[in-house]
Amino acid sequence: MAAKKTTSKTAVKPAPKEPVEVTDVDCYLFGQGTHYDIYKKLGSHPTEQNGQKGMFFAVWAPNAAAVHVIGTFNGWNEDQYAMTKAGEVGIWTIFIPNVGEGELYKYLIYTPEGNKIYKADPYANYAELRPGTASRTYDIEGYKWGDARWMNARDKKDVFRQPMAIYECHIGSWMKHPDGGDGFYTYREFADRIVPYLKELPYTHIELMGILEHPLDASWGYQVTGYYAPTSRYGTPKDFMYLIDELHKAGIGVILDWVPAHFCPDAHGLARFDGQCIYEDPDPRRGEHPEWGTKIFNLAKPEVKNFLIANVLYWIREYHIDGIRVDAVASMLYLDYGKKNGEWLPNKFGGNQNLDAITFFQHLNSVVRGSYPGFITIAEESTAWPKVTSPIGTDGLGFTFKWSMGWMHDFLEYMKLDPVMRKGSHYNMTFAMSYNDAEKYILPLSHDEVVHLKCSMVEKMPGYEVDKFANLRLGYEYWIGHAGKKLLFMGQEFGQHREWSEARELDWFLLQNPLNAGMQKYVAELLKIYRKYPCMYEIDDSWAGFEWINADDKDRSIYSFFRKTDDSPVKLMFILNMTPVEYKDYRVGVPEMTTYKLLLNSTDEKWGGPGGSNIPKSIKAKKGDCDWKPQYIAFDLPAYGGLIFQFESK
Repeated sequence: MAAKKTTSKTAVKPAPKEPVEVTDVDCYLFGQGTHYDIYKKLGSHPTEQNGQKGMFFAVWAPNAAAVHVIGTFNGWNEDQYAMTKAGEVGIWTIFIPNVGEGELYKYLIYTPEGNKIYKADPYANYAELRPGTASRTYDIEGYKWGDARWMNARDKKDVFRQPMAIYECHIGSWMKHPDGGDGFYTYREFADRIVPYLKELPYTHIELMGILEHPLDASWGYQVTGYYAPTSRYGTPKDFMYLIDELHKAGIGVILDWVPAHFCPDAHGLARFDGQCIYEDPDPRRGEHPEWGTKIFNLAKPEVKNFLIANVLYWIREYHIDGIRVDAVASMLYLDYGKKNGEWLPNKFGGNQNLDAITFFQHLNSVVRGSYPGFITIAEESTAWPKVTSPIGTDGLGFTFKWSMGWMHDFLEYMKLDPVMRKGSHYNMTFAMSYNDAEKYILPLSHDEVVHLKCSMVEKMPGYEVDKFANLRLGYEYWIGHAGKKLLFMGQEFGQHREWSEARELDWFLLQNPLNAGMQKYVAELLKIYRKYPCMYEIDDSWAGFEWINADDKDRSIYSFFRKTDDSPVKLMFILNMTPVEYKDYRVGVPEMTTYKLLLNSTDEKWGGPGGSNIPKSIKAKKGDCDWKPQYIAFDLPAYGGLIFQFESK
């Protein structure tokens, strides 16, 4: 009789972690700008050396005469812990025993002239809550992720043929905690509130503003001091991991606002870090934004490019971020952006193109998108710079998507007009389709459009309150139907009246008003339609996915078009009446001799409209020339009416 096999129940001990240290290879790769794991070496890291637990510190300060670590663990003693210079690239290191998590620290940098500079850690994973400016030791390892299904599926999807509806959000002002103080919910508390909200609406992604550590609330997070630290305003790094984990488990992607265009000039930050300009160009004509009062990264330096590229990889690997929206790309591409004559220097060919920025973006997108195919990079680029979203490895910049700032500007300029005046600007609403195949676009209605006296979305609209909401429902229907992915800033989904302010929460009390509550339900319905029908999102960058029925009905200010795709017979037709005039027996040419089913009518009472429309739920096409087509359907088109019909090709 054969002996039974036995298995040992003895747990296999994990291999001991290698001590954290900076080697000659690390210094060489960093000096070349290709050390994509540099964040695992620079900064502060819990480790063990010679059997003793403690903290390893490393900082790049090539011009320093000496560097010391000071902190709460030694009473801020400036003489106790002197660092050692490792190699010629200028990295300083030290292991300090018995230092654990949660300790505040800074680097005390001595210049060759004998001056003292106190700096926060550029690679710190956690920071002291403002107004404090120190870094804080933290172990980012050990979080137990539960989003394996999301992560495994992400890189297998073709992002261009997936729906993308982004909710742009600022955590600190989305909703305030009733307990007073700053009123901030923690990342975990925010997760418990935002996840069900976004599932109900339903968005596919959330774009988070102001996550990278920054000292000033009023900067909205666009003047950064801590690129490797999620802001401590809302909790710890692992609290932020929890937020992302919960969003992923709910099927919601996370995009991070990322700011490589400029950085905060505060004394504890990156500016003149070791007494000289190592992150920025020393010549203010290339190293400063006079309009913004900020510093510009010197993208000619390998160590600076390494700092930024490794930063994106850090957010991908350690926090499972799904994408970045790169702020102010145009300001990086043009040397004279926001500058007067005498405030900028041309490139070596005499032009205004920033050749180092072009190379940087190509390098960034090649590394990031090449390594993580499902990861999304989005350019906020406001000019006609060509090939922003070209494939990686070509002569373009290699972004996944570009914000369509031209579409946004034309759309808003049209929608704010009195309906009587709209026929004179009719082609504002059609022009974007003439260049739609030039890039992969996102249609943004962002925070920038609802601040600085620009008015909220609903307050941009003409007329009395009911007219404003009727116009905005039309505008949103056009936005959802137009080719391109979608982005909407928080609060605009329910028609917030006041402009956005980072100092207060959204006006949630408005949902007691039927118009606001109806608008929220209407946006939710638009998003459900958008996500349900592949013709709405599978082909966004060519005429194969969009076709005008009548783009020229300017005298009546009516637009009609339909969306289509190559692997489904189901299509959606949009008809938008941009005036308060009802058209009896309105006829629209249709592409198929079939039945057209009404999916949505913007004037229905449940959305806050007047109701009373008698449009049949199902209309059969009739033979007869109309809109250059041999068949049509007819119905009474309501004033300010936006309609969506479903039909199928035979």
